[in-house]
Amino acid sequence: MQERGPLLLPKSFGTKLSDAFDAFGQLCVGIDPHAALLDLWGLDDDAQALDYFANTVVDACAGRVGIIKPQVSFFERHGSKGFAVLEKITHRAAEANLLVIADAKRGDIGTTMVAYLDAWLGRGSSFYADSLTVSPYLGLGATVEHLQPYLERGRGVIALVATSNPEGATVQLSKSDGETISAQIWNQIHMANQVTAGPGDKFGPIGAVIGATLNFKRFGLDLDQSGVKTPILAPGFGAQGVDLRDAGVLFGSAAAQTIASVSRSVLQAGSSALASAIDRANDELRSGLDR
Repeated sequence: MQERGPLLLPKSFGTKLSDAFDAFGQLCVGIDPHAALLDLWGLDDDAQALDYFANTVVDACAGRVGIIKPQVSFFERHGSKGFAVLEKITHRAAEANLLVIADAKRGDIGTTMVAYLDAWLGRGSSFYADSLTVSPYLGLGATVEHLQPYLERGRGVIALVATSNPEGATVQLSKSDGETISAQIWNQIHMANQVTAGPGDKFGPIGAVIGATLNFKRFGLDLDQSGVKTPILAPGFGAQGVDLRDAGVLFGSAAAQTIASVSRSVLQAGSSALASAIDRANDELRSGLDR
C-alpha cells in the first residue's frame, strides 16, 4: 500500500496577507464600478459594461498588487446579472493569486450571520473571498463565535472599527465604561487574534477598518500592539484626500500591518492608463512606508 504524504492544510488568512505584502506591497485596489466611473470610461450603466470594467481592473491588478476589494453594492444594484459578474471576477482574481476582500459590510446574529459567512467564505459559495468586511454593531462576538470553520479554510473577516465617513462618529465615539465603542471593538479584535491566528502567523485573521483620514487618538485607538498583529484596512487614501506617501507617518508602528486601499484615484485613469496609475500608487505607498 502506498503511504500518504502529510496532509497539507490551507494557508491561514494571516499567512496569505503576509505573502501578498512580501510579493507586491500593501496596496489594495478597490473595484467600485459606480455609474459616474462607468460613464468616465465611456461605458453604459449596465451589466455588460460592469463585466468589462471589473475584468479590466482584475487584469491590471494581477502581477502588480496582491489585494483587490470589490465593493459589493455596485454589483448588487444590477441584480442577478451584477452578481453573476461578481461571482466570475472573484474567482478569476483568486486564480490570478490576488487576495480578495469582499466589501459587503454584513452583520447579524445566529444562523443569519452563518448564512452571510457561508455566502462569501463558505466551501460551496458561488463567490470567492479571502475576507469579508463585517459590521460588529450587533456585537463582535456574534461574528467571532461562528468563524472557526472558515478560519480553518484560510478565510478571515475585517470589522468596521473607525470609519472615515463623518456620520460614523456619532456611534463610534460613544463611550461605555469610559472607552469609545471603536476602542472597545479594536481591543476585542486584538484579543481574538491572539487565539485564532495560525501557528507562527504575525497577522491575525480578524482585521479592522480604520479610516486614514481620522485622528486616531480622538477615537481612543492605540495602534501599538504586542503579539499577533491586527490587519488594518485603511480607506481614505487618494480621492478622499490622504497621500499614500504619508502612510508610514500616519500609522506609525502599525504601518507594517496596514492595507492601503485606493479606488477612484486609480480607476479614474481609465482602461488604457489604469496599469500605470496602479504602478504609480504602489510606488508612492512604498516610498511612504520606507520613511
